[in-house]
Amino acid sequence: MGDMSVIRSAGLRGFRATVAELGGNAEEFATVCGLPLAALDADDILVPDRAVASILELAAVELRCPDLGLRIAARQDLEMLGPLALAIRNSPTLADVLECSSRYLFLHARSLSLTLEPDPYGDSRVVALRYGAQPGMQAPVQGTDLGLAFVHHTIQRLVDDRYGLRSVELPYRPRAPTATYEQYFGAPVRVDRRAALLRIPRALANRQLSGGNEDLHRIAIAFLAQQSGDVDSSVVPKVRAVVQQLLGTAPPEIGAVAQLLTIHPRTLQRRLAEERTSFASILDQVRRDAARRYLTTTDMPFSQIASLLGLSEQATFTRCCKRWWASTPTMVRRNRGETAHSSTSDVPSGMSHVIVE
Repeated sequence: MGDMSVIRSAGLRGFRATVAELGGNAEEFATVCGLPLAALDADDILVPDRAVASILELAAVELRCPDLGLRIAARQDLEMLGPLALAIRNSPTLADVLECSSRYLFLHARSLSLTLEPDPYGDSRVVALRYGAQPGMQAPVQGTDLGLAFVHHTIQRLVDDRYGLRSVELPYRPRAPTATYEQYFGAPVRVDRRAALLRIPRALANRQLSGGNEDLHRIAIAFLAQQSGDVDSSVVPKVRAVVQQLLGTAPPEIGAVAQLLTIHPRTLQRRLAEERTSFASILDQVRRDAARRYLTTTDMPFSQIASLLGLSEQATFTRCCKRWWASTPTMVRRNRGETAHSSTSDVPSGMSHVIVE
């Protein structure tokens, strides 16, 4: 299975429930299409994108539901995109949403793309948001319906229920009536076009979004950038990188880290255990490295260091220093050059009394 032909199983969110609602059996469809049954309920399994396209098409035919993709999209939410969702939710403008989505969508689905293009009808007040397979690949009807509807819902939730969608362009003639699509999207729908497009107002891209957090946006983008060049199967360096980015800006909790890694917290705990470590141990080591750096290279107040380490108070930081180096923060700073070269390997890997706040 090559990297360019897989998609995260999060893309199947809502499939089981929709099929059950229509009287079908999702597991039977998965078996026929060669998908692991776990992919129907988990988000972090990599599955062939062709198999995902096949299960959607098969279910649509067998259940006589030509608008299956649209129905599934109505059950999906932005969180299925994991770290990309965090970047999107905290983007300052819709333009930033589109930029990070177009750059990092491939981490969710290797063969998909999302790009802004000039309006195919030459309207200078409109731009076309193109969704779908890479050039040269045929667009599966149900998969494209699902993806285009998901993008539409995402813009609605970020901006406004009626964001000025001009029209929807489909690169095929679907079996479902055009009126079904027009009712769903609330805009004219044209079929047999060159690509799957949402034609949106050009001014919409510069719309300011409310409720975002620039620090979280920056953290998410940094993590996505690292992930895009890191195919190491080990989860430890990824957890360490996320914790380093969270310290001082957001609580370094396993739930937040798992969300950025697009992994369920329990799955993350299990994978760390398989690599003979734990989240508490990694967090403690990252805090120790950061504390040593702050104490030996800056004159930062101890209370500020405690805050940057995600510790609730200076007294907790002092207790950590005594455990790490059998010394107080004052003594560590006074003896710069000695403690500064201590290695995290001094801490037994099996230590169970690490402080996690």
